Amino acid sequence: METADVLIVGGGPAGSSCAWRLRQQGVDVLVLDKSQFPRHKVCAGWITPPIFKALALDTAEYQSQRILQPITSFLTGLIDGCEVETNYGQTVSYGIRRCEFDDYLLRRSGARLMLGETLQSIRRDGTGWVVNDRLRIGVIVGAGGHFCPVAKYLQTQSVEQTRVAHADDHVATPDLPVVVAQEVEFEMTAEQRVGCTIQAERPELFFCPDLKGSGWVFRKGDYLNIGLGREGESHLSTQVAEFVEFLKRRGKVNFPLPGRFLGHAYRLRTQSPRPFSGPGIVLIGDSIGLADRQSGEGIWPAIDSGLMCAESIAEAGTSSRDQIADIYQSKLTQRFSHTTSSSLAAWLPGTVRLFMARRLMASRWFTRRVVLDRWFLHRSIAN
Repeated sequence: METADVLIVGGGPAGSSCAWRLRQQGVDVLVLDKSQFPRHKVCAGWITPPIFKALALDTAEYQSQRILQPITSFLTGLIDGCEVETNYGQTVSYGIRRCEFDDYLLRRSGARLMLGETLQSIRRDGTGWVVNDRLRIGVIVGAGGHFCPVAKYLQTQSVEQTRVAHADDHVATPDLPVVVAQEVEFEMTAEQRVGCTIQAERPELFFCPDLKGSGWVFRKGDYLNIGLGREGESHLSTQVAEFVEFLKRRGKVNFPLPGRFLGHAYRLRTQSPRPFSGPGIVLIGDSIGLADRQSGEGIWPAIDSGLMCAESIAEAGTSSRDQIADIYQSKLTQRFSHTTSSSLAAWLPGTVRLFMARRLMASRWFTRRVVLDRWFLHRSIAN
């Protein structure tokens, strides 16, 4: 039977970041993912400077064979409303292709990889775990996103099967709002490039009039990414089609879109996150709902939680697995409790929402200081 100190289920940014930090500390790590990498991931695809610092990424090395699109400005507004350009005069973020970025982080982690295999079974075995009846594991980290199989396992187990102590603290997660999104990303032909007015260094972001979602159009070199996400939307395809028509009316994308839009779902953070877990088993990233409530951005919180989880495992040690969840919870609370806030739509009464939205989104001060600096660029964190 194959063994590992830590099994991470999910090879996205949360899982690969956790694996990378653990490997730096000499921990034997195995990453299991149902997909082969590189693989497509529904995401607008940009990352902020704190990610480069936290992961010690070399921008020159990364972009030598991959797309790393500098972002110096943004065009924002409401769909069918006025547009506001905000120019920072310097690179404040980077556009990436998730198929490249995720693959790079996973390969760089130094962990042993088990790709193209699903998690089929988990059972306790003494102080550790047996996975898929052939892996003997000390600690399991669930990093499988919104539909994480480790989270599903924890949800379906009784208190006696999932923990030895502290059940009330770690068994349940809050009922978090879910965002559903659709996105298409493709390499433009020469003819399509002529018909695209989107500037590569200036992504365009447009909020829905009710402020419960937003659409984006983002050019990264010759690749174009278009998508829209909304909180709890049951008619997303209609909303996406209307957004595409808006882009065409404004002359931003003057050609039929190739391929089809792909869907994705994730939970938003509304309060200090509580990782439901058991002795030697924890969740990170989208599996516990860490995406920013205002921007929907989840890459940085996922990476941050992965690093905190690795540090918690290292602090607890292999002989004190029961303490991992407590240490990890403390780190999450310290990191995210002061950054949690309700959405703009939540505190605006419905009768004045559209009026206020138009006023706020037309304000250059609000756009830069709140929408971009605070929500999308996390400049308070960076500084």
